[in-house]
Amino acid sequence: MLAATLNTHLSSIKAQDIELGTIDIATFGANVDGMIIYKNMTDDTEFMATNRITNGLYKVIADYYPIVVGRPSIGKNGKGVIVVDPDNLCMPDIAELSVELPAEHFFETRNYKNGDMVKFFNLRKFFRESGISALPEATFSRDHSAAIVRLIRFKDSPYVVLYVSLPHVIFDGTAIAAFLNNWAECTRNLNNPEYKLKYPPVNDRKVVRDYFDTVTAIEPPHTKHFKDLGAESLVKVPSSVIAALLLAAPDIPAFEEQHLLHFTAEKLEQLRQDVDKAQTTNLALAAVLTKTILQANIQMFNSMPTWSYVMFPYDCRHRTEVPMTYSGNLSFSAIAPLESQTVLDGSYKEIAQAIKEHCSKVSSEYAKSLIYTVKNEIGILFQAGISLCNLPDMSYVGLTNLCYMSLYSIDFGYGGPKILSNGYFIREGMQRIYSNKQDGGIDLFMNVKDDLFEYLKKSDELLKYADIIF
Repeated sequence: MLAATLNTHLSSIKAQDIELGTIDIATFGANVDGMIIYKNMTDDTEFMATNRITNGLYKVIADYYPIVVGRPSIGKNGKGVIVVDPDNLCMPDIAELSVELPAEHFFETRNYKNGDMVKFFNLRKFFRESGISALPEATFSRDHSAAIVRLIRFKDSPYVVLYVSLPHVIFDGTAIAAFLNNWAECTRNLNNPEYKLKYPPVNDRKVVRDYFDTVTAIEPPHTKHFKDLGAESLVKVPSSVIAALLLAAPDIPAFEEQHLLHFTAEKLEQLRQDVDKAQTTNLALAAVLTKTILQANIQMFNSMPTWSYVMFPYDCRHRTEVPMTYSGNLSFSAIAPLESQTVLDGSYKEIAQAIKEHCSKVSSEYAKSLIYTVKNEIGILFQAGISLCNLPDMSYVGLTNLCYMSLYSIDFGYGGPKILSNGYFIREGMQRIYSNKQDGGIDLFMNVKDDLFEYLKKSDELLKYADIIF
């Protein structure tokens, strides 16, 4: 019955070439992923049933996201496209995994002063002790699926983990959150074959091209910085071959030295008040992380880096006329190149202000310039890529705030998730912030080398506000 239903869904997919945007192809080789943890509160024997979850996935793909089962290629005009061929679909890889231990074995639990008992999923312990040493990642580089789904069930436990990995080239963070919610909405309404999404996605990349055709580019300050570091001396690549070059990029491996800090709502507000109550919590946190990671970097390498970089991605949907339901990549990076000595000598308030001057003055004019950079000055992206990391000559904080995304509303008909986590994600120095519904605080997932983290663990300034989970 399930196979017949799925075939019915897939048979409605039409042959099509979906042209990718410039920012889409710039992300090729990276993934967007998540681990969403649900709890069976009613002893439902069909809780998060694999057949039902799969059925909902195929329906949302067939009706709204055929790009998920397409394959990347170069179109006749030399631009990147996703080719959707009904006779050669890139089928999702969906499986159910069983762990012979209760989920609770992998939880870290903290009791806070306000009485909240908060649970955290220890991914590193899970991979060490569950019998599952790794989870597959979406890829176009081999004959694997571009969509990976795993439903992980545990012995004698009400918890189920939904793991999802999708290629960044078709979704940014905002778009994957919408995709997951739309998948859940379709699953909840499987009994109504005529059901339509309340807010269907806008998939046509033309809406982005049309908007930016009306915008005049303004070069962001960090572009000149990377040019001065040597980007202009790199070999120039003709714009006509940029798509082919980027779509040939290898997969970016996930960084496995992941750590987790938790900030209660009270501690987070204390941090903001201590740094500068006039600033946002995001900027205040970035200031503390920038200085403490620089200090740890100096201790580990026994040298002073020249530059301390801070990177904030920002969602351009909030700054343009592009619909909020746009399903492609529309996130850009604002980067603050700060002199390390200035960071070390400055107060947190001064550091926050310096970051703000670079990273808060974002606009569609800056975004247009970054699109131009991908097309015409790819060396700048290369220079940025080799600069944004923690090494003797540089320190780095890349802070992605996912708190504004609707992740706790991903309800497949069994209630929303209880815990948010993620698999390993790319790049050393990157950090992700999730809201924690259990106590109203935030979880900070940090891609930091274990050796560097040993020094961070000794930072009194950081531990004044944060609780180390693992």
